[in-house]
Amino acid sequence: MLGTWNTSKERFPRRLIEERRIEFVHVGRNVRIKESVVQAYIDANTVPAIARGSRRLGVAA
Repeated sequence: MLGTWNTSKERFPRRLIEERRIEFVHVGRNVRIKESVVQAYIDANTVPAIARGSRRLGVAA
């Protein structure tokens, strides 16, 4: 869901777990993260886009 396997080889999710920045559960030797927790993390860290105005660049005032 984070789309990190091909680019970072799991580093980003593991770093979030190591830094205790995301909720997780140990199941034996495995670590599990609920999909709702991942979605909440994404929602909390999403930066909204800035709407571009119709400014004209390069025009002296």
